[in-house]
Amino acid sequence: MMGLTNLNSTHLSSAKITAAQDAIVALEIALAEITFNLSADDRKRYGSINEQNKLFVNKVHDYNSSQPNLSSPEVDWEEFNRDHSSRKNMEAMISRLEGLITKMNNAKTLHDYDNYQAALVDYSFTTYKAGSSASGFEDKHKDLKQFFLKSSPPPPSPEDKK
Repeated sequence: MMGLTNLNSTHLSSAKITAAQDAIVALEIALAEITFNLSADDRKRYGSINEQNKLFVNKVHDYNSSQPNLSSPEVDWEEFNRDHSSRKNMEAMISRLEGLITKMNNAKTLHDYDNYQAALVDYSFTTYKAGSSASGFEDKHKDLKQFFLKSSPPPPSPEDKK
C-alpha cells in the first residue's frame, strides 16, 4: 500500500514570497526602536513577569485608573501607563505572530514529509536501476546509501552468553 504523499501541494507564488519577505522587513523596521538584544545575564537579571505578577500589575493599573488618589506619588504614572499599554500591544502582536509561526511550521512539516517520501521513492527506483546495471545509477546508489547505514547490533553481554 502506498503511503500518503503530497500532503501539502499548496505553494506560494514568487510574488507572494516577495510580499511576505517585504512585510517581515517592514515589521522589523517598524519595531526597530523598541527591540533589544538582551544578554543571557540581562534576561536572568530582569526575569520574566509571571502570571501572578501580571495580575498584580493589572490590579495596580486598575486602581490607578479608577482611584488615582490611592496611587503612590513616587511612581511616574504616565510612564507606567505607557509601559502597560506597550506591554499589552506587544503581547497581542506576539500571540498573533506565534500563531502564524505555528501555522508556517505545520505547512513546512507537510512539505518536509512530502519531500522525504518522494526521496524514498527515488531511492527505491535508484536501487532497482543500480541492480540492472543502468548507467550512472550505481554511483548514485552508493552516494545515497550512506543515509541508510544500519548500525551493527551491540555485542552480546556476558549475561546473554550464559
